[in-house]
Amino acid sequence: MSESLKLQKEQQQRDLETRYESSYHQSSLSSVSRQSYAAYVGGHGHKISGKKEKKLSALSKKEKRSYLAVDTDDEVIGYVVPVFRSSHLATQDLMETQEEVKEEGVGYVVMRNLFSRETDFKMKTVKKTRETSMRESAERLTLSKKMHEKAEFQKKMNPDSLTHPPEFIVKPRGQTVWEGKSLTLHCTVAGWPKPRVAWYKNNVLIDAKAHPEKYFTESQYNMHSLEIKNCNFSDTAEYRISALNVKGESSAFASVIIKRFKEGEEVIERPYGYSPEYGVTFNTAIIDKFDVSFGREGDTLSLGCTVIVYPTVKRYQPEIVWYRNGVVLSPSKWVHMHWSGERATLTLVHLNKEDEGLYTLRVNTKSGFDTHSAYVFVRDADVEEEGVPVAPLDVRCHDANKDYVVVTWKQPAVEGSSSIIGYFIDRLEVGTHHWTQCNDTPVKYARFPVTGLIEGRSYTFRVRALNNAGVSRPSRASDTVVAMDPSDRARLRAGPSAPWTGMIKFTEEDPTVGVVPGPPTDLAVTEATKSYVVLSWKPPIQRGHEGVIYYVEKCLVGTDSWQRVNTGMPVKSPRFALFDLAEGKSYSFRVRSCNSAGVAEPSEETGAITVGDRLDLPSVPGPVVPIRDTDTSVVVRWGASKEVKNLVGYYIEVSINGSGVWVPCNNKPVKGTRFVCHGLNTEDKCVFRVKAVNAAGYSGSTAESEACIVQASIAVPSPPTGVTLLERVRDYMVLGWQAPANTGGADIRGYYLDYRTVKDGVTSKWHELNLQAVTGTSYKVTDLKENKFYQFQVRAFNQAGISEASIPTVALECKEWTIAVPGPPRGLRVQEVRKDSMVLLWEQPTFNGRSPVTGYYVDYKEENGKWRCFQERSTKHTYMQLSGLQEGVSYRLRVHAKNLAGVGQPSTPTDAILAETRPGTNEIVVDVDDDGVISLIFECSDLKEDSQFVWSKNYEAFTDTSRLTIQTAGDKSRAIFNDPSLDDLGIYSCVVTNTDGVSASYTLTEEGLKRLLDISRDHQFPIIPFKSEMAIELQEKGRVRFWAEVAKFTSNCQVEYVFNDNIVHEGKKYTMNFNKTTGIIEMFMDSLEVTDEGTFTFNLVDGKATGRTSLVLIGEEFAELQKKSEFERAEWVRRQGPHFVEYLSFEVTSECDVHLKCKVGNIKPATEIAWFKDGIEIEEDDEDAKKIEKSDEVLTFDIGKLVIKSEKAQRKKKPETEESPSKPKISKKDAGVYEVKLKDERGKDKTLLNLTDAGYQAVLNEVFRVIANSSTELKIMSTEHGIILYSFVVHYIEDLRVGWVHKESKISHSDRVQCGVTGEQLWLKINEPTEKDKGKYAIDIFDGQGSVKRVLDLSGQVWEEAFEEFKRLKAAAIAERNRARVVGGLPDVVAIQEGKSLNLTGNVWGDPVPEVSWMKNEKPLLCDEHYSLKFEHGKFASITISAVTTTDSGKYALLVKNKYGTEAGVFTVSVYMPDDEAAAEK
Repeated sequence: MSESLKLQKEQQQRDLETRYESSYHQSSLSSVSRQSYAAYVGGHGHKISGKKEKKLSALSKKEKRSYLAVDTDDEVIGYVVPVFRSSHLATQDLMETQEEVKEEGVGYVVMRNLFSRETDFKMKTVKKTRETSMRESAERLTLSKKMHEKAEFQKKMNPDSLTHPPEFIVKPRGQTVWEGKSLTLHCTVAGWPKPRVAWYKNNVLIDAKAHPEKYFTESQYNMHSLEIKNCNFSDTAEYRISALNVKGESSAFASVIIKRFKEGEEVIERPYGYSPEYGVTFNTAIIDKFDVSFGREGDTLSLGCTVIVYPTVKRYQPEIVWYRNGVVLSPSKWVHMHWSGERATLTLVHLNKEDEGLYTLRVNTKSGFDTHSAYVFVRDADVEEEGVPVAPLDVRCHDANKDYVVVTWKQPAVEGSSSIIGYFIDRLEVGTHHWTQCNDTPVKYARFPVTGLIEGRSYTFRVRALNNAGVSRPSRASDTVVAMDPSDRARLRAGPSAPWTGMIKFTEEDPTVGVVPGPPTDLAVTEATKSYVVLSWKPPIQRGHEGVIYYVEKCLVGTDSWQRVNTGMPVKSPRFALFDLAEGKSYSFRVRSCNSAGVAEPSEETGAITVGDRLDLPSVPGPVVPIRDTDTSVVVRWGASKEVKNLVGYYIEVSINGSGVWVPCNNKPVKGTRFVCHGLNTEDKCVFRVKAVNAAGYSGSTAESEACIVQASIAVPSPPTGVTLLERVRDYMVLGWQAPANTGGADIRGYYLDYRTVKDGVTSKWHELNLQAVTGTSYKVTDLKENKFYQFQVRAFNQAGISEASIPTVALECKEWTIAVPGPPRGLRVQEVRKDSMVLLWEQPTFNGRSPVTGYYVDYKEENGKWRCFQERSTKHTYMQLSGLQEGVSYRLRVHAKNLAGVGQPSTPTDAILAETRPGTNEIVVDVDDDGVISLIFECSDLKEDSQFVWSKNYEAFTDTSRLTIQTAGDKSRAIFNDPSLDDLGIYSCVVTNTDGVSASYTLTEEGLKRLLDISRDHQFPIIPFKSEMAIELQEKGRVRFWAEVAKFTSNCQVEYVFNDNIVHEGKKYTMNFNKTTGIIEMFMDSLEVTDEGTFTFNLVDGKATGRTSLVLIGEEFAELQKKSEFERAEWVRRQGPHFVEYLSFEVTSECDVHLKCKVGNIKPATEIAWFKDGIEIEEDDEDAKKIEKSDEVLTFDIGKLVIKSEKAQRKKKPETEESPSKPKISKKDAGVYEVKLKDERGKDKTLLNLTDAGYQAVLNEVFRVIANSSTELKIMSTEHGIILYSFVVHYIEDLRVGWVHKESKISHSDRVQCGVTGEQLWLKINEPTEKDKGKYAIDIFDGQGSVKRVLDLSGQVWEEAFEEFKRLKAAAIAERNRARVVGGLPDVVAIQEGKSLNLTGNVWGDPVPEVSWMKNEKPLLCDEHYSLKFEHGKFASITISAVTTTDSGKYALLVKNKYGTEAGVFTVSVYMPDDEAAAEK
């Protein structure tokens, strides 16, 4: 009896451990599991010996698992039940907390514990002492405190229970240390879910595990550190930490500098980014970059860049990754990605506002990465009704459960003509096509709980906004969400629980059927608005294995009456939304759980909850400050909203100052307080305002910002270049330099010079030369010491600041020049750059040599060419126009000066100048106004705020201002000649300061001056210009109209009407009119008679200006006009009754439908309309009468689609094509003469169309033309049989002539090369293609007159890709047909009694016949007396185990293999003993 009690206690102890062992890992995460376990142990007085937290470890392959329980003397005292027989408690713990399920799936936990059990574990029953109980109690309190601290930490890190992108609270700081020391970089990152971090050195990932002697990384409580041990000089680099979670990516940088104690020590290291795998360092260049882009909802937008990775390594391709707002993009129905090997393309299909954001292309190589980013703006599509709001955006689903989901969205930027009243939420069950509205009353919050879902079904949601004008278009549908328990969803994500069977069975030793569930716990109000209240709770711990439903009850505060809310709709999820509560009233809530055994006790009450909005509108953001950025963008900054919860973002609006029309700059809210508004018009004066938005709605808009002109911002200039020595004497030197290539958008105000001495290669510190800025590009440095060496550098400055220093000169010795030739010219500058010319200007050299300078030579060279002299003879001018240049080529220029002694040294060359005419380039225009004043006009579209027009003659400043008067207004400047004469001949140029080289010139020659003086004289004594000379036209009733149009006149202009030199006046025969508003002169005559033959003239007098226009009507011209007049009168009479406006004609539509149509006019309901064919009237009951229609006075006879011999045609069809539905047909029987007649009491009319012979052929030709022009370009499709070239047409008829050509030779039909038609597809199939099939293919389609040809070059890369795809498909088809496989015959699980024999046979197939082998527990199984292995007929593999024992239990596999593949048939053998089975049943 005592032995029996001992065994019973030990069995209870083993049951206790097996219940909690499989869920122990979860208990480390769940306080509920830990407390329940502690309570159970404390109540029963049990204790588990050994380690309190058993460490999980995998069993070695040699060890065999034992399920026997032993005592202290290693004597067997019982059998331990495997964990999968008592794991329902583990499953219950997994269902309690969603966080636990997210960490590990049920199958993973059970299987890991099953395979990690130690082989030699022992169990004891120990009597607890008081000291032990107190220690365990203290440990439980400590553990509870730690769990509480962890929950508080997670709550602090994620207070709003929403996901947040990574954010660096504390960024790493740069450090400088001595060589040999160690340093540590620290930072703190916030975000939810917890971000993962990675450290980089010069954009190369640091693998701390691979180099533990060098690096050590640590991450704890969102604090991250990188320790660099024993720093050396090669550790000097820029370090970056990148944090990433599902919401995005963020990075922070820190520079590390390692100093040396000794100088000159040589460091041998490989370059940064060196790839040992390929033996090179990859460099990346991104060109042809995409710029800021604008799209509209519904459009398709493509972004692309050309990526160059060098050096080129065969079969190596970089990784191309696209981001939107820092979040990695994946291919989807809305996002298409393509990488051609050279160009990366991202295509956004059917744009939505969700697609707006900052797009980044990241190119990852083995040596690092390179990126390019640009913003994409998506404008709203046009609204269907004026004043309605635009569609909401970013619809998402959260907290999905069995019958409940929370839908959130973002408010649109444009509310319409009135504020948004609320939102309607629609749902669509996947597999249906009907959207169902979820709420009858619009909700104000951008967050709504949707209830009433059906468990196990999938849904998508969309949102519509409502204002006083109507309802907006729906938003883009959300991602699909499944209504199911979160634990089930996590279990599905975790995959199968047991890999060897695909499932795992949970058996129960303590059935809980018939147990009434306990009350729910942790009831709380998670959301409360004036529209609804959301409750959440935890399921009861005691609930059995059947489903639990919940009933929610409410009670008005101050009463004791509890009312059940969801009587008709039980809740399956631990969340519920209550609607229709009285706003301002206080309620208390509680929940009951229920199953088939009964209803549980209610949960604890929530306490008084007042119905009302808990989330307030955000406060108005701070002041808005606009800052100039570029010619089309402005940077806008503002202060963050101080009082705001759950901020969604900000919307920025722009308006042209004074217009009152506000337009959104962004259609997707931005989180920061800085935004670049693109797409603005240059020179517009804009004001901005900002409003914040959260789930509660919009804040008020900020006050208007100050007006900002859209112009490029100014910056410091680039450094001067070409610092050269112009002259030197014993105690001074003259230096010259070139102005900065980039002025920074503002005028250069001057230059500062620095110098330092050089002695024996050692340089001193830099010292300032001039305290007052130098305005020119040369400077005389005085007070120098003879025979000493100096270095100089120059800095430029403008309104924005001082530039970087120029490149220092070489060491220059201060001593007097003794050379005879002149020094180099200075101050070279280039203007008027065009595609084939440019103008070079320079200044005289400072040092002339022994005689004055007599001329100059100009040299030029291409970027990598040799220097060549531009002219044969020297020029005395200090300017030269270089013409005959090649467009798109860059040139460098330099100048030599010469005197009587010879040619001096060249000047410093200019920078490379590209010969091109930039877009928007204007030239100087010559103008002569109405008063005869001659002037030159130059207009600049890139004018800046402080830009000026500078005019010069012969590239020198004006000395005689009496010759020209300069007038400038806005972006236009005018140089007016006061008294034009030969003294004004020359080159006139105009330069606009503070621009990117905007300039032009005009050469006034003697011939040009003469022409201008003639034009001026004509303007002083003007002739009235006619926009249209006198013309004649016939009007209704044959009325004749003579008219002319005057181009320019005043209100005093008078007209004299003359016929054959006789002045005529208005009367019965003539009607005159002069419309001084339009300038049209008219004279009307009701009819033309024989006496009206002659000349008609209009004479005009307008002050000193005169004008004359005439028209001669005599002979045949007069007779023809008179005949037309009589005809028009007869036509007018015809049109008084029913008549044809357009006569009967045929039309072939783009779908190849043939219509006969005519247009009628002046008809009544009583007008008879009759159609005839070949003289026979088409009656109403005829079949053809159904094809006749009348709409908008247009009569149409729809003959139908042209199909010739369609009933007899034997067309080749492809399996995937389907016949289009039958359509009306036309054939030879439809040829004939068609006629339409109109008749009523006012008159009659008729029209006729002959569709026989030539007419019918004309219809066919038009059909052929439509079909031929509808053909698509040839495309390629590879199959396992060959290559197919095809083109689609809108329709096909049998008589259409189609021919295929290969290398200019017609292709004949054969077994290998076939051509045909399937539906509307014209195709050419090349079976088993070879190299001979390469070349240019073309399809000729007859178009009625000629032919339409579509050409495809099937060679090069196109051939390679198509041929490789054919070979791949062919090989894949062969491999799939012939690979080795286990066809069947083997079960998943075999349970067999000990002592019996087991025989299993598997069916095997493969060509060639596969090799067969057997495995047990992943080890080869050999044939012996116990195992009999056979393989018969190449198809049947069998295994026989004689007299099985428990050691035969395990995982078996039948492994088949041939050259096409390998496959394993896996099954499990479980051997049980009869006594154990009987005991289990008892």
